[in-house]
Amino acid sequence: MSRQPEVLWAQRSEKIYLTVSLPDATDVALKTEPNGHFTFSAVAHGEPFSFTLELFDSVLPEGSKTKTKMGLRNIICKIQKEKKGWWKRLLKSEEKHPYIKVDWNKWCDEDEESEASGDSDDDFDGANEGDESDDDGMLYLPDLEKLRGK
Repeated sequence: MSRQPEVLWAQRSEKIYLTVSLPDATDVALKTEPNGHFTFSAVAHGEPFSFTLELFDSVLPEGSKTKTKMGLRNIICKIQKEKKGWWKRLLKSEEKHPYIKVDWNKWCDEDEESEASGDSDDDFDGANEGDESDDDGMLYLPDLEKLRGK
């Protein structure tokens, strides 16, 4: 029997972000269908993980508009909505799923969307990922006295 990984979601008027929290995932398989069916399966630490979501509305087919970024800890999917607009929720059903949570790091309200970072693919360039760095979480701060020339 497979387990369900934690899934974080956020939206913009034109796309949905799904972040699957599954460190060291292998054999990852994703499928997005135009009617809004999203399926995921992977293996992590020898255990199978999978889930199926029936998204709130239709999306553009996988081959043309779904992008995936594999990280060390997460799998990030950007799914293009078929129609521009804001969804009331992620899924068609109002049923609560304990493994699905809001991704507050990517969340943007309707009225804040124009102020957001240009709606680009910046989530796929590695700058926001953070889990592929090897700095052990240390933040580099320059010596301010040296910068001032003292």
